[in-house]
Amino acid sequence: MTLSPAVPDLLYSEVEDDLRAAVRALLADRCGPAAVLGRIETDAPYDPELWRVLAAELGLAGLLVPEKLGGQGGSAREAGVVLEVLGGAVAPVPFLGSAVLATTALLGCDTADEAVAALLGRLAAGTATAALAVPLSAAPGDAFPAAAVRADAEGRLTGRVTSVPDAITADVLVVPAIGPDGPGLYEVAAAEAAVERPVCLDLTRPLADLAFDGAAGRPLPAADPAAALDRALLTGAGLLASEQLGVAQWCLDETVRYLGERHQFGRVVGSFQSLKHRLADLWLEVVSARAAARNAAAALAAPGSGQEAEIAVAVAQSYVAGVAVHSAEEAIQLHGGIGMTWEHPAHLYLKRAKADEIALGTPGRHRAALGGLVGLPG
Repeated sequence: MTLSPAVPDLLYSEVEDDLRAAVRALLADRCGPAAVLGRIETDAPYDPELWRVLAAELGLAGLLVPEKLGGQGGSAREAGVVLEVLGGAVAPVPFLGSAVLATTALLGCDTADEAVAALLGRLAAGTATAALAVPLSAAPGDAFPAAAVRADAEGRLTGRVTSVPDAITADVLVVPAIGPDGPGLYEVAAAEAAVERPVCLDLTRPLADLAFDGAAGRPLPAADPAAALDRALLTGAGLLASEQLGVAQWCLDETVRYLGERHQFGRVVGSFQSLKHRLADLWLEVVSARAAARNAAAALAAPGSGQEAEIAVAVAQSYVAGVAVHSAEEAIQLHGGIGMTWEHPAHLYLKRAKADEIALGTPGRHRAALGGLVGLPG
């Protein structure tokens, strides 16, 4: 059957299945629940060795980078598959911040520029990690941040940005700032910023508050810096839905497994009709979430998608974020007493789901944007 160009193929391709299997196998070996629980108890929540293997050996850090710049030449579809698997393990790695947000912002600059091409090459090779210096709550369609950071004629940055995801482990910061000629993107060595770690709900993706006091920055050549930033946020929001899908799928699978083993009153708990109904309703939500997340990734991967991608991302974030939270809540409740303990990983998924719910635009923010995109009255 030949699909119309307007109807995306939401099924996983053979390449995507192989990619998913490879990442799953690695995480099963190196990033089990016990390993993640043990790491969040330390001052180093990120797993640098796991990130090295993912970024350098599997080449996932350069998934969105064109081959001519040293990357894999993949699309948002493949990146979505990776984020789905990483979400299912709440993996403590900076894939979203570096390989998606910062990389997409850099791809919106002039990649013919030697410095931009060199930085993208370093990110793709896994020899450097970057973060886009915007708050976790920044959403596509927001105005360019005019009050946070300013740059002088020599490219020195002054200002403060709070709640930046994946900045703690970054070597390079891509900083939106207002310069003498207006909005711009600046490359700043992470060592130039004063970094503070606020208390975070999601311990597997810690945030950072960044302060710049005359930090040396290099302007990144971009025809439209505001558009480059907005495209990065749109791509991040769309692919975040795949991560939320991974969270929801793990919660459903783990709950089904547990209820199939747990006995009460001489019966398997999963045989109780009321629990069957709750699981069936949750399964329908997760299936719908998969369609929405895959559609967003496919729309972002389509060349010249324009408004279609904006609509797909708004739909995905409007729906999938809530499904992830509901799945995590059901997992904790249906696990009973063990689900409420710190030793069980269920709380990691609830915290990731709740943090993701406000990341890159809340569901309400995306619903409001969707109304404008499709012409619905406010």
